[in-house]
Amino acid sequence: MGVLLALGAPTLALALSASAVGQTAPSEAPRSAVFDVTAVVHFTGEASKQRSMRDLGRLTVIWLVPVGPPESAQTPQAAPPSAFTMTQKDKEFHPRLLVVPVGSTVSFPNADPYFHNVFSLFNGRRFDLGLYQSGQTRTVAFSREGVSYIFCNIHPEMSAVILSIRTPYFASPGPEGNVTLRGVPEGLYRLEVWSELASPETSASLSRTLKVGPNDTALGKIEIQTSSPGPGEHLNKFGLPYDTHSPVPEY
Repeated sequence: MGVLLALGAPTLALALSASAVGQTAPSEAPRSAVFDVTAVVHFTGEASKQRSMRDLGRLTVIWLVPVGPPESAQTPQAAPPSAFTMTQKDKEFHPRLLVVPVGSTVSFPNADPYFHNVFSLFNGRRFDLGLYQSGQTRTVAFSREGVSYIFCNIHPEMSAVILSIRTPYFASPGPEGNVTLRGVPEGLYRLEVWSELASPETSASLSRTLKVGPNDTALGKIEIQTSSPGPGEHLNKFGLPYDTHSPVPEY
């Protein structure tokens, strides 16, 4: 991203005035180069054998968090908040995994012909949107970093994840496990990894501090040990098991 500046009359006059008194006109601060940082993700464990590499990648995020003062004049910026959508359709959340900058809002439109009740009462952003019908939308602001597991209080098979972070440098692995984090300025960063199929301990063990620069753009192989098939069974918003024996009213 860049900003196109036109050299107008005021700017030209400033340069001429400075030259007339034997001074140098103010110059722009030097800009540092940015780099595409690459890695290759490899999954191990029984859970990884049950899914394709494409599906594994869609449930995984790699990101870089700036730490300490940058080594160059171009300070990495936090990702600006924005508005996102996670749709409820066919008793599923779309997308299944959503990454948003801290401060962003996420709308949850109900595109099914029956009621839903979106909630998250675990880590991350806690909320309960209550019961609402087809065609209605409700919105939640994600004001801090964290992983939010999203469920429906009526349909236990529905689940999704919203990951709120403070950096624009993130990506998911492609079908071959390749990851590219684009436009990363030179400096020190903390590598973070999250996968729905990995335990929190596994994700934490993959975190490390690294340098990005002209000779430091390849992170090598990141091996993720999978340990679970996903969220699995969970309680409803009241902390009780779902009543799977009674028919679910479709309203």
